[in-house]
Amino acid sequence: MKDKAKPDVRIGVFVCDCGSNIAGYLEMKELVEYSKTLPNVVFVQENLYTCSEGGINEIKQAIPRQNLNRVVVASCTPRTHEPLFMSACEEAGLNPYLFEMANIRDQCSWVHMRERETGTERAKSQIGMAVAKAARLRELKRIQLNLSHTALVIGGGVAGMSAAMALGNMGYEVNLVEKNDKLGGLLNDLNMIYPANEPPDRLLNDLVTRLETNPKVSVHLNSVVTKTEGYVGNYVATILKAGEEIKIKCGTIVVAMGARVLTPDGLYGYNGKDVITHLELESILKKGPIQNKNIVMIQCVGSRCAERTYCSRICCMTAVKNALLIKESTPEAKITILYRDMQMYGVELEEMFRKAKQMGVRFITFEPERGPQVKDGFVSVHHVRMGKDVSISSDLVVLSTPLIAQEDASDVSTMLKVPINENGFFLEGHVKLKPLDFATDGVYLCGNARFPSTIREAIAQGLGAASRAAGVLSKDALFTSGIVADINAQTCCGCLGCVEVCPYGAINFFPDRGVCQVNKVLCKGCGGCAATCPSNSAKLDGFSNEQIYAQIEEALAV
Repeated sequence: MKDKAKPDVRIGVFVCDCGSNIAGYLEMKELVEYSKTLPNVVFVQENLYTCSEGGINEIKQAIPRQNLNRVVVASCTPRTHEPLFMSACEEAGLNPYLFEMANIRDQCSWVHMRERETGTERAKSQIGMAVAKAARLRELKRIQLNLSHTALVIGGGVAGMSAAMALGNMGYEVNLVEKNDKLGGLLNDLNMIYPANEPPDRLLNDLVTRLETNPKVSVHLNSVVTKTEGYVGNYVATILKAGEEIKIKCGTIVVAMGARVLTPDGLYGYNGKDVITHLELESILKKGPIQNKNIVMIQCVGSRCAERTYCSRICCMTAVKNALLIKESTPEAKITILYRDMQMYGVELEEMFRKAKQMGVRFITFEPERGPQVKDGFVSVHHVRMGKDVSISSDLVVLSTPLIAQEDASDVSTMLKVPINENGFFLEGHVKLKPLDFATDGVYLCGNARFPSTIREAIAQGLGAASRAAGVLSKDALFTSGIVADINAQTCCGCLGCVEVCPYGAINFFPDRGVCQVNKVLCKGCGGCAATCPSNSAKLDGFSNEQIYAQIEEALAV
């Protein structure tokens, strides 16, 4: 049964065609006419692209003209567009929390591309539910927070240095914390950077010099971050340096702690002498031309297996790079690369692959079930294309081992309350929408801490993380979302159910009173506490029982 119109509620509904994404599969005129029949709706408008500048202006103009005190947009995903529409309402003088969205693209038109009638009916239901909730929305207020205009960067590799340098150049104070006695990370161990074909010292020295001469950047070597407290804009980090604890305030944190190379103990007879890793080969090549004449390189050692299911991405290009360097200095050297799949992505790397073949590097495919065997100066392998076993003479075997997470990654994850995946790498907020953000506001990531990356990628990610951090640091003040939880102390039974389910540590228990209380600064409005509370003491602003029940009733009525 539909609600009767409330004279004090005036809802405007904007139905978006989304080009052909929605209009191509739903009956738009039918949706518009249906929206006009809904209680409390006084204005309905169809837009080609509601999120465009023209569509936003139409919302801003309609609010004062039609005296609207609620706005509903029926379009695509709120995840990307809701902040834009809320901002438009606020600019027009309407409280942004008096706005509601109906996702008729993802949940209707895209789902029912071949079922126009069904999709249209479902869209009606979505719009009706949004209107029912909108009629019960109330004004919410955001909390203003002070802000420290200082950044903390954890890790002094290429990504971390790039992030720190960028933030320092923007004029922000930066504290760069590196656990080792020098900056650069794995860059210190490389022989040559391809495809630029230049020694890494040039890049490393440039970055270090620029950092050390930047008055805004403070570098802390032989130091670790042992503790962090607070929230976005107002973090307090404890740094252990030379046995002394230093506390610094910072508004944002960038995680750039890099990765390490797997030591393949127990694999293919690894001994660090005639069976080595590519990182060890880099150190040898730094000293001059290699003396070995029969070299076999084995790919996917310790990766793409039960222990580590992922591909490390950079192993293949590293092997081809080193093969080319050896061939250029020692043309008579015989080099064979045993591989499962060659991951040489991009035009430049494909050209490297072709060049290696032209220079005589031999590539042999093997199956993981019948992998290479290293014994007595020979490497035997089942040649997939020839269909038989072959034996290759070798005086040096080079293993391509993956980059793996730092040993203290889990400690940092716990300290910052940010997730890591099953392999220990840090997990971004969203692989497409927030590739350098964590779900925790004010904390960002880049470089090999995120996943194995090339030097170019690490630099780009460092600059990207700096840009994201600067988006916070550039503000005069911060505002929390108005959609936060609250707990009624009068009815709270102190069961701690809300504390256990809160993923953000935003709920505190006070034993003296036997009640729980929400820290609204830390709350992200997930609603876990409200769903868990047995006494109905916890509630989530913007998602009250009345609002949810109204949506359910509307859905059942259609």
